[in-house]
This record gives sequence, C-alpha cells and structure tokens, in this order.
Amino acid sequence: MPIRIVRLGSPRVTNEGPRIGTVRRPPRGVPKALYAKQDWFDLWYPELAPAADSVKMALGGKTEDEWAGFARKYRREMKLPAAARTIALLALLSKHSNFSVGCYCKDETRCHRSILRALLVEQGAEVSSIGCDPAISSLSAPAPTGRLPL
Repeated sequence: MPIRIVRLGSPRVTNEGPRIGTVRRPPRGVPKALYAKQDWFDLWYPELAPAADSVKMALGGKTEDEWAGFARKYRREMKLPAAARTIALLALLSKHSNFSVGCYCKDETRCHRSILRALLVEQGAEVSSIGCDPAISSLSAPAPTGRLPL
C-alpha cells in the first residue's frame, strides 16, 4: 500500500486514501469544509512543509544551484526531531495503509514533495511512482548506492 505523492487539488484516484497537505498555507479562498470535497486534503499538516523563508528561496530559485541550495535547506529542516519522527511514522504506515501526501506545485521536480518523496524512501517507505513525473520516478526505489539525489 504505497504512499502516493500527489498534487493537491488534482482528482483523487481509487483507493488513494486520505490526503495529507504538506503545505505552509491552506488553499486561499476555500472554506475549510470544502478542503476534502474539492480534493485539496483531508488533513493539513504544515509540519512537513518548508519554512516560510525556504518557500521564498524555492520560488525564487531559477538555477540548478539555487534549487540545490533549497533542497539542502529543506532536508536540514526535515532532520529536526518532530519532522524526522513524522517521516519515520509515514514510512511505517506506508506498509499498512493507503494515504497520500502532497503540495500545490504543478511541477513536482521543482517542489518540496520530490524531496519529501526521497526522504520517505530513505526511511524505508513504500512510495508509488504511478502518476509521478518520469524525471523523479527513480526516487520511488532506492538508488543502487544507497544515496538518493537531493
């Protein structure tokens, strides 16, 4: 029952399970009562979102070096105890439950969810590659060296 990494607001698929929104802010102009009905998320969980200054860094990053800087910063944030425990918990639950995590970004390759995908895999999570960008589908399986790209 692998975790699905999704774009929030996209249509749900069969057996996707609950969606966890790993975003800094809930969707603008959408009443809380409609978050799940409109396929945003069932639970807002900003603890796995990048910090506000990191979001600005990612949105402003135009080069590979700038993106790599954001990725390093986000990975440091996810090593903090609460985030690290949450990632370990999600990795464990991936072996027993259907659920999804996601963000609003259109391009997963330039979204923190691509890094979150890698962090989950590194913790032993089962992560689905169905529907993900082919450029990052390799992140759904451990790399032969045991290390994953950013």
